[in-house]
Amino acid sequence: MDEQVVADKKTSEGEEKEEKKNEEENGEAAVDPELFSCLLQPSSPDADGEYVGVRRLLLYRKAQAGVCRRNDWRCSGKGYVAYRNFIKRPKNWETSYLPSLPSTPGQSGRWAPSPLSLSLFLDMESLRSSRDRQSDNQTMGRTSFSSSLGDNDRPRRKAEPAYSFVGMHCIFDQCKVAVTVLKFGHMSSELLAYGASDGSLTVCTISQPPSVIQNLKGHSKEVTDFDFSSNNQYIASSSTDKTVRVWEIKKGICVRVIYGVAAQLCIRFHPVNNNFLSVGNANKELTVFNFSTGRIINKIMLDGQVTSMDRDHTGQLIFCGDALGSIYTVSMDSRSGNLSRSHRNRSRNLTKSAVTSVQYRSFSLLARGPVLLTCTQDGSLSFFSVALEIQGYLTLRCSLKLSPRIHRIRASFCPLLSLEKGEYIVSGSEDGNVYFYDLTRPKHTCVNKLQGHGSTVIDVSWNHGENLLASSDSDGTVIIWKRAKTNTS
Repeated sequence: MDEQVVADKKTSEGEEKEEKKNEEENGEAAVDPELFSCLLQPSSPDADGEYVGVRRLLLYRKAQAGVCRRNDWRCSGKGYVAYRNFIKRPKNWETSYLPSLPSTPGQSGRWAPSPLSLSLFLDMESLRSSRDRQSDNQTMGRTSFSSSLGDNDRPRRKAEPAYSFVGMHCIFDQCKVAVTVLKFGHMSSELLAYGASDGSLTVCTISQPPSVIQNLKGHSKEVTDFDFSSNNQYIASSSTDKTVRVWEIKKGICVRVIYGVAAQLCIRFHPVNNNFLSVGNANKELTVFNFSTGRIINKIMLDGQVTSMDRDHTGQLIFCGDALGSIYTVSMDSRSGNLSRSHRNRSRNLTKSAVTSVQYRSFSLLARGPVLLTCTQDGSLSFFSVALEIQGYLTLRCSLKLSPRIHRIRASFCPLLSLEKGEYIVSGSEDGNVYFYDLTRPKHTCVNKLQGHGSTVIDVSWNHGENLLASSDSDGTVIIWKRAKTNTS
């Protein structure tokens, strides 16, 4: 029996020595987590014992996790240098070495896949010096930047598969004047409406076959903005003829007319209480109307003409853009309709330009929270993070400077991608193309473009299913683009 115990003991000792030898051969010296935690968190006579214990426990787990991760990486056939480079990789490591492929009218939004693999990237990274990696980390660590681009710039990197399009779903061209604004119905993928500079408002369906449902005529001048009610039963529209009109879509009639003293430039239903209508006008007023009676509930004055507007998902905050390029956050009581100014974000540009569009989104992969996109007539696109806990305080995260515009061109967020953490937006342009930009890239921000319009593209809008994109131009043409089916969308 004693001989058997001695033999087992020798066998275990031999196995331990062999394991230790293998670890040393693989360049992974044995790390004692307890020793590691004690060395990094020594105990001094005046130190708090409980604090030291908690810190050592955390460091103990960190040492174990590091060993496990390196072992897993070594098992996959890669060395520790490749593992270290992978940990220190820049944010755009997947596209750092992708070839530049321009788009063509026949290949609108479709690029050939790159032959570059992950292993090739890691091998290339292993040959780079630590100084190069340090400079890359410093460059890619920026979270706010400004870039300058022209609308005619070609895409200079591989387009994201989720923003590829297979062609046109349908076209509406019965309008003979500029289509100034268009939107899909609330939580709808088929209901679409667009307003024109002659005062007409058209409601249509894009299901097969696409058709016009109603032609709403009543405004005598340009339709500047409109909004669907939460149940898509009504449309509220604003116009430069100084009126706000509420339409019942099913009957195609105007059920309410509210007269003002100045051009009405933007309008929104309250997302929770549809009895409230918020309207911004050229008299620097933001007004809340009662939908049922048409009476004014509350009104506040801003510093410039209220040119654009959007709400947060709760209806407690209104984000307004004015003719001087400033963005306002206005708090609203959802019960009483009372308004109060919370914050103002002034334009940094010396030449003040009107804000043409403001769009709120409740979540962004980049900001990890609610965000706001603004577009001004001088071609500036700004991306803000929204602090709801501080009454909608805005923090500029990144911006993009395009060429100045003659028309009031609008921009919109793109659908979120599951694998890409960029911030993509889509915008019209003076050259008749629809452009897709990534605001997080200081260079080569244009990732795709759609060609099909013959004049200036003024507005763009996604449907609820995010598989269709509508765009309108100054000739009165509305094109519905169909996205390609991909695994990442």
